[in-house]
Amino acid sequence: MRLTALSALLIGTMSLAPSSRAVRAQSAVGIFERNTDVGRPRTPGSVAYDPQRETYLMAGSGRNMWDDRDDFHFVWKRMTGNFLLSTRARFIGAGVEPHRKTGWTIRPSLATGSAHVTAALHGDGLISLQMRRTTGGMTEEAPSRDSLPDSDVVMQLERRDGVYLMRVARFGDTLVTRELAGVALPDTVYVGLFVSAHNDSVVERARFSNVRITVPATPALANRGNLGSALEIVDVATGNATIVHRDPGSFQAPNWTLDGKALIYAQDGRLHRFDLASRKAEVMNTGFATRNNNDHVLSFDGRMMAISHHAVEDSGTSIVYVMPASGGTPTRVTARGPSYLHGWSPDGRWLVYTARRNDAWDVYRIAVDGGEEIRLTSAPGLDDGPEYSPDGAYIYFNSSRTGRMQIWRMRHDGSEQQQVTNDSFNNWFPHISPDGKWMVFLSFPLTVAADDHPFYQHVTLRMMPVGGGPTRVLAYVYGGQGTINVPSWSPDGTRIAFVSNSSVP
Repeated sequence: MRLTALSALLIGTMSLAPSSRAVRAQSAVGIFERNTDVGRPRTPGSVAYDPQRETYLMAGSGRNMWDDRDDFHFVWKRMTGNFLLSTRARFIGAGVEPHRKTGWTIRPSLATGSAHVTAALHGDGLISLQMRRTTGGMTEEAPSRDSLPDSDVVMQLERRDGVYLMRVARFGDTLVTRELAGVALPDTVYVGLFVSAHNDSVVERARFSNVRITVPATPALANRGNLGSALEIVDVATGNATIVHRDPGSFQAPNWTLDGKALIYAQDGRLHRFDLASRKAEVMNTGFATRNNNDHVLSFDGRMMAISHHAVEDSGTSIVYVMPASGGTPTRVTARGPSYLHGWSPDGRWLVYTARRNDAWDVYRIAVDGGEEIRLTSAPGLDDGPEYSPDGAYIYFNSSRTGRMQIWRMRHDGSEQQQVTNDSFNNWFPHISPDGKWMVFLSFPLTVAADDHPFYQHVTLRMMPVGGGPTRVLAYVYGGQGTINVPSWSPDGTRIAFVSNSSVP
């Protein structure tokens, strides 16, 4: 999509000069309904949206957001019920006042003295959870503060049944949560991003990326797997994520084609090929296999695809098959089920999968043309998610044998099993970069059982060196099951595809 002349000018120069015309126009901006000044800023604010990068550049004046009145520029939409607001925010330039503010605010009206709950990043790096309990009342601040000076900050603000949760971190780090209860805002509110200069004689600027407004699952939907889905691609170098496809239904587990032109995902038992140029999805020909789960893997040469199909003749249990990557009739590989496919050896000769045998879940390998399966793990607990490294030297997998789900690796024959991660998360589905140097995986909080990877959780995509070392967060996601179950690196190793979830009206 081509940028407007105003947006291109603002983005190209990074000056973001205020535009009264933009304020008066009151047009939709990205995912927001409108933008406007709240209070009486001396200089009208403005916002510009880049649809290719999905970034917002905002300018705002105003004397402050404090006491019994607020002055700021606001880009907003109206929301009802529970929701999760998330962005990556940073001020542009050194600024004038250390307490200039930007972030998320939730308020029942656009009045200057409206009640509100606000997650505010200050110019000096202070991050605070602020509130005005009643219209015209005085602003208060939650006791706990965070400080991330000169930072690229992730800011989340969630409303969950009348409780407000602020989560913040320096981008790449794990989130810290603050909770606020006892503030009664109406069910329908204005939510959005803001900039306030804390000095009415100047204009301050901020940049927002990875902006997401999520409507989480209700308890009734939490385990049914039918929330709306977004297909996202994150740039590994910058951490900037963009959405390339949305659907009101549930699709899962995107896998890149070898030419980098398309992604394959599972939806309603069928596999779909999503063309990145046309942004169109087509159902793939998988013959009789129309009850596929989200385990599908392309061979390293891109010519073949292995799938897990729930075979009616086997009482609906999952069986592994292979077929041409372009579509065709699948050929059965595993004689027994349940068998859930996860990896293909680089030489094309072997498949690795998770299977339940005698009430134990372990990792197995089998020749592509079938035959006897070979058990590779036997430790207590669940072993899952096996995937070969590109050089074939190791099979990476996740195991709950220590009481937490952690990433492990072993040789092709199951020998030399060694733990790779050891942290305070439950880590699933290791995927190795094409150059064999990096690993990305999905991390659940410890509030989720070690042997479970359910839908609709606050999860992170984290990356680390394959042999172990410091991790960094690539994406902060509302997802879980289906987010990154299959190999998700682009062929050139620069991007990761994943699925996030939100209710879609």
